[in-house]
Amino acid sequence: MNKLTTSIPTKARDIIQNALQNKRYKLLEPESKELIAAFGITTARHTVTASVKEAIQAATSIGYPIVLKIVSPDISHKTDVGGVKVGIKDDEGVKAAYEEIMKNVNIKKPDARIEGILVEEMATPSTEVIVGGLRDPQFGPAVMFGLGGIFVEIYKDVSFRIAPLEEYEALDMIHEIKGSKILKGFRNTEALDITSLAQTIIKVSNIMVSIEEIKEIDLNPVLVYPKGVKAVDARIILSRL
Repeated sequence: MNKLTTSIPTKARDIIQNALQNKRYKLLEPESKELIAAFGITTARHTVTASVKEAIQAATSIGYPIVLKIVSPDISHKTDVGGVKVGIKDDEGVKAAYEEIMKNVNIKKPDARIEGILVEEMATPSTEVIVGGLRDPQFGPAVMFGLGGIFVEIYKDVSFRIAPLEEYEALDMIHEIKGSKILKGFRNTEALDITSLAQTIIKVSNIMVSIEEIKEIDLNPVLVYPKGVKAVDARIILSRL
């Protein structure tokens, strides 16, 4: 039975239905980014390409430097198969990186279905955070927030809330983690856009509440700037209903 609600953007509905019809329970990276963008979450600009010529055209349109990533339903960890190239600065770099990625994948994952190469802007570095969503068997949809890097991996410095969220709850999630000082401006660094970050957490909450087919969302990293935020990578897992 289709449990999608009428409040879901048409683009998001189409992405979910297409994946389930093809018995795919992990969205491709560009699908994940298109879905969260439909809910108003800013992502790194990107285009899926099918040739070196298309990749160069996309890179020129987006603007250098750019990143190339393999797009395949059979490859979960792109870096493990040499499927990611970063810091590409010109057309010749695109050609070399594109051909190297395809060669690497053909050697390390020869049976993988290739949907194309993702050409993506190389976002300006800033403080990295993680925003996630999960569907708990007992409590239902929930959201998670934490700083990126060693804070989440070593210190487990994260906060959780049951969805849906009000703005004050999203702000509480941000302020209660130990590393929140970094976001507020620390040792002469500029304060970051906590309001936009809270809105991103709320939007993930909205996605989890609206689309029951989604089991997990992982936006990692989300870059937080003095003005605005940008999701650089997105992973969405669907439930096997």
